[in-house]
Amino acid sequence: MHKTIITHLTDDTDAYDPAVSLAETEAVGFVRDLIRIRSVNTGDPATIGDGEAQAAYYITGKLAEVGLSATVIEPVPGRANVICRLKGRAPELPGLLLHAHLDVVPAQEEEWSVPPFAGEIRDGMLYGRGAVDMKNMAGIMLALARSLVRDGFKPERDILFMWFADEEHGSVYGSQWLTEQESHLFEGVSEAISEVGGFSVTLPNGKRAYPLATAEKGVARMKLTARGTAGHGAVINDDNAITRLAAAVLRLGTHRFAVQRTPHIEALISGLESLLDTRFDMEHIDEQLEALGSFAPVIRSSLRNTINPTMLNAGYRRNVIPSSAEAILDGRILPGAKEAFVREVEEIVGPGIDVEWTFGWTIEAPVEGPLMDLMRAAIEKEDPNGTVVPYLLPGGSDNKLLSKIGIAGYGFVPMQVPAGFDVWGLFHAVDERVPVAALHFGVRVLTGLLRNC
Repeated sequence: MHKTIITHLTDDTDAYDPAVSLAETEAVGFVRDLIRIRSVNTGDPATIGDGEAQAAYYITGKLAEVGLSATVIEPVPGRANVICRLKGRAPELPGLLLHAHLDVVPAQEEEWSVPPFAGEIRDGMLYGRGAVDMKNMAGIMLALARSLVRDGFKPERDILFMWFADEEHGSVYGSQWLTEQESHLFEGVSEAISEVGGFSVTLPNGKRAYPLATAEKGVARMKLTARGTAGHGAVINDDNAITRLAAAVLRLGTHRFAVQRTPHIEALISGLESLLDTRFDMEHIDEQLEALGSFAPVIRSSLRNTINPTMLNAGYRRNVIPSSAEAILDGRILPGAKEAFVREVEEIVGPGIDVEWTFGWTIEAPVEGPLMDLMRAAIEKEDPNGTVVPYLLPGGSDNKLLSKIGIAGYGFVPMQVPAGFDVWGLFHAVDERVPVAALHFGVRVLTGLLRNC
């Protein structure tokens, strides 16, 4: 039995605004309701529950209200995905996929200033786990599908809406399962839109950039194992595994990899130079980026390969020197950089330490093309002071799994946010929130895009 969640489009925290469309109003209500469904993905089957299924059946119910049929696929009970296809007028044209994930990371409720699963609106901000990552897009997509059907709109190309499970823990029961076990669902689809990108960054001169992810770094995780001579903690030991490991971890953790000018970085830098009427010197770009505030760390991470120590494990007693010590490090690599990255890391690690590698994969989509042009136009129509700029996402999304079946993915959840509002900093953060007006903006932009694609 799945719980029924009732949508409240207005309550004592909302004010009626005749300038806001029904689709915009519905989107806010849907995002709130989805936040209130605790679809927390802990990674542990014993504690996950059926939150994703509750969210999935909530969505199918709302689609059914306007006559839209949808398919729910649960690879295992409670881990549900939703698929809804709007047929286009020209079936020979490649289809467009919009997708969002229904799961969220856990929230330590005592750390929040508002309950993380209440969907409260305060001072124009909608708070809650998933407000940014990414029940915002999940609710907007639902409002878009309903709006297009109500208006009797028939797109030229097929538009496929998908809501995935399990993105926060490897996508095993979500996009991985569907692309491997149900690939027929994606038939005819060539491009996809999802996280992370599309939200505004206000530049020092007041212009707004809308970074749009056209590529994603790949994962390169490694386990370092240092071996030495076990012994008593009171005796000098020049073959201490912990000492050797700690030195290697320090070298890696403080190493700054060289800047690499990928096509996506070239497009980003070119766009920023035009907006700022300046020129970036790649030898000093880290310092020049300071003026971009919270966007600067994202760009810095996309300019180069990165590596960060994340876990250490050694010893079993305080007066015993162990014979081995382990460290886990999280590396992220640019497209085409795998071999060079491995060589550089192993050179830094040095002798006497074993390195065990686990790789993901990088993805790239064209930085120019008809869909890019349409996304730019959709932003500029709603924000004449805004410009879309391609960028390379340092992390990853479900677009990686879609790339394995030939779908080019873009990170584009359009939101105009106030100057200084750090969207990136709110992913998985305490007091995750999104401006209500940004949700309205997203509905308008994506409506314009879908009506013209």
